[in-house]
Amino acid sequence: MSLVTRQYIPADKPAFIALNRDWIEESFTVEQSDTDQLEGLEKTILGQGGQVIVAELDGQIVGTGAILPPHHNPQDGKKWLEIVKMAAQKELRGRGIGRAVLEALISEGRAMGANAIWLETNNDLKAAIRLYERCGFQHLTEDALWPTPYARCNVQMVLML
Repeated sequence: MSLVTRQYIPADKPAFIALNRDWIEESFTVEQSDTDQLEGLEKTILGQGGQVIVAELDGQIVGTGAILPPHHNPQDGKKWLEIVKMAAQKELRGRGIGRAVLEALISEGRAMGANAIWLETNNDLKAAIRLYERCGFQHLTEDALWPTPYARCNVQMVLML
């Protein structure tokens, strides 16, 4: 079994949507912002200068994530990027898929010239938060939080590159 990450191709769209809908519906409700990013990723992610990474295990897509210009720009002189739609196949979680996707997204962010990467999540997603922390992301303090388009997001983290 060989796990590889690569850039998205249009044929990956059904897997990108399915993997993300699965984790969102498992604990939350799919919001309009989710639908817009999933169904219209050509416009909302790729069309904004972003990239999607997929993880394949023996030729099957088992993980995804995207990096793009952030929905909020703090105007602080840094080039920020935002990580969104991190997902791993439910039955395979805990096997390094998320880490492989995240590391590929961070590398992609560096290649895109980012100074900093921002993401948001929910405090119920303990494994995701631990992964982000292990990869160097720091929690934003209450007074530094950005506006969010998601009702479920109550944790925001940054990685300075």
